[in-house]
Amino acid sequence: MRGPPPAISAARRAPRSSRRRRPRPRPGRAVSTGRRAEALPDPLDATAVRRRLHRRPEPGFLEIETADLAWGLLAGLGWRLRGGGDLVDVRDHPGLPSRDELDAAVRRAAAQGVAAASVHRFRDGNTAFVAELRGTRPGPLIALRVDMDALPIQESRSGGHHPAARGFGSDIDGAMHACGHDGHVAIALRAAALLSDRRFAGTVRLLFQPAEEGVRGAAPMLAAGLVDDVDVLLAVHLGFGIPDGCVAAATELYGTSKLRAEFTGVAAHASGAPEQGRSALLAAASAVLGLHALPRYATATTRVNVGTLHAPGAANIVNARAVLGAEVRAGGAAEHDDLERRARDVLHGAAAMHGVTVDVARTGWATSAATDGAILGRIETLAPGHGLRLLPPRPLRASDDATLFMRHVQERDGLAGYLLVGAGTYGPHHSPTFDLDEAALAPAADLLAALIRSW
Repeated sequence: MRGPPPAISAARRAPRSSRRRRPRPRPGRAVSTGRRAEALPDPLDATAVRRRLHRRPEPGFLEIETADLAWGLLAGLGWRLRGGGDLVDVRDHPGLPSRDELDAAVRRAAAQGVAAASVHRFRDGNTAFVAELRGTRPGPLIALRVDMDALPIQESRSGGHHPAARGFGSDIDGAMHACGHDGHVAIALRAAALLSDRRFAGTVRLLFQPAEEGVRGAAPMLAAGLVDDVDVLLAVHLGFGIPDGCVAAATELYGTSKLRAEFTGVAAHASGAPEQGRSALLAAASAVLGLHALPRYATATTRVNVGTLHAPGAANIVNARAVLGAEVRAGGAAEHDDLERRARDVLHGAAAMHGVTVDVARTGWATSAATDGAILGRIETLAPGHGLRLLPPRPLRASDDATLFMRHVQERDGLAGYLLVGAGTYGPHHSPTFDLDEAALAPAADLLAALIRSW
């Protein structure tokens, strides 16, 4: 590909006589969603879109309302849409929420006025969808990953917390947009509105991905072949300590595996016949200590954590069932694979030591990846025109399954980039007080639109 072009402003317009009117959902008009409660926001108003989404946070694979809103806005802009169970198969995904959680999401969406057809499309974890738009000239297929999910966190209702003070705090108990994904969707929809004039080469594909938290949502979309033909893959994340008004490429995106281990033992009376029991809880507790004792690596940064341990029963029963949730992370692919193998050995060894069985499932995973220099060169040229300054690459020190898309595209001689955009430092990510500077939304969207036009 050729080097970076001159700066291109996403807001630049053709002469009036040659302008193409951009379709846009108008306030008060529902676009294919049947939404009763509120009119669709203007997709160019990224702040309004972000606040609407922030009020209705939905954890991974439950994003029915979120997907419905984005689908309706994109339909009004003339994008071609595909989604639902015929696009991505998640029926046997080990990281799916429980049946009760899936059904509760359906009831919530219906109560909010989401049309029955849209609820049916996105129910049962089938919230992934893609939107495509073809430009006026031949060119590459450029994809933007858009993560939609929230976290199972109770949002702060303190008067000092901006969303609570301004009346757009979470309406859903126990769920919150605590990582900025509401902002990511708002950025993508503004970029989509800007690009609806089709003044670009090739095709743009928006990948609306569920369940980035727990790195669960990208793998089924990858298996469905949704990036097999992609030439350029882009992902963006707000925050992570990047100063306001700045953009940087992320480094140190860790590979990770999320493991769920279900131990099954034999119940017995804890006093009358303890020798007849086999404690799943003791096996799981031994595994917790063994996992945290795994050796670290001199060749890469590594992380190990046990985040959950559930063991129903009572104090006078030898416990027969325990479920453990753990993760391993590493900055290198080889180290990650070896760390996961050792973690599995610990889990099976703990089960054998206590005479119980264990079933280990990988509920999510991501790999390591890096931004291509050709994309950095274009951003360096374009960012100043949108009020952004390019910083040297910054370590993320976290994981994101957008790396699965990135690595897949790069292995097929395409380009990939993961961009960090400064959006304030309001509470750490994944905390009840997390927030973002909404002034960052429009510049990020405008830069992405300009970057897409630059090919």
